[in-house]
Amino acid sequence: MDNNIKKPAAVSVPSRAAHLRAAVVVFAAFLFTGCSELGYLLSNDKVTDADNNQVVFVGDSIFALSGEIQNQLESKAGETFRRYTVSGAELSGELIAPSIPNQFREAVSDDPNIDIVVGDGGGNDLLIPAIMFNSNSCKTPWYRFGRLSQKCIDIIDNTYVEGVDFLNEMAAAGVRKGIFVGYYYTKNGLFRLKDMKEAIDYGNATLARACKNSVLDCTFVDTRPVISDKDIIFDGIHPADSGSTKIADLIWPKLQPLL
Repeated sequence: MDNNIKKPAAVSVPSRAAHLRAAVVVFAAFLFTGCSELGYLLSNDKVTDADNNQVVFVGDSIFALSGEIQNQLESKAGETFRRYTVSGAELSGELIAPSIPNQFREAVSDDPNIDIVVGDGGGNDLLIPAIMFNSNSCKTPWYRFGRLSQKCIDIIDNTYVEGVDFLNEMAAAGVRKGIFVGYYYTKNGLFRLKDMKEAIDYGNATLARACKNSVLDCTFVDTRPVISDKDIIFDGIHPADSGSTKIADLIWPKLQPLL
């Protein structure tokens, strides 16, 4: 036997994590080109006809990238809900995805009989510019901690106006209850986002105030106390399965009595 014959190299099968890493890298690449269709490519499937069409999910990639938060809630409820969440969605603007208000408008167009809306909004309004060379000055490194820039404060204050307008629009459309999910602290990963802590604190306070001051009966869910770095995937932004489970567990006590 010729021992010099080379054996065929083993072919590895890409893992789910490898596929997700590749997807996020593609997301980063397209983010800087402003591809308006990318959000759909990196989102779980839209659901326009569910077991319970009166419950609608809108929001960004915290919900849309894996869909695991909705999966967990649907498992608890024993029924499916409508989903319009899109990765990259903003409260204001449509750089890479339909805005969150436009997600809701699409849901109304499909079936206006909406009782409960669950979702988030405002995160990408801060994160996209922060990733793009911190153009909104929302990062506060250790040597500048405690001094969130006025430029960043002004941008977040604008999300208050956008948020109140959006929540009021939902109330005018006949929505009975809104559950608005806040953002947890990002970490350093594929994107360097550990220095967003102060902006996230101010942003959550602003979104909670929008929820309280809108005419919609709105409950704000603060995710910061339960999400740690280990609950966030390698990109520094999105929830791992453990993070999605924790967020679903926070939402469920607010949603379950309404069903």
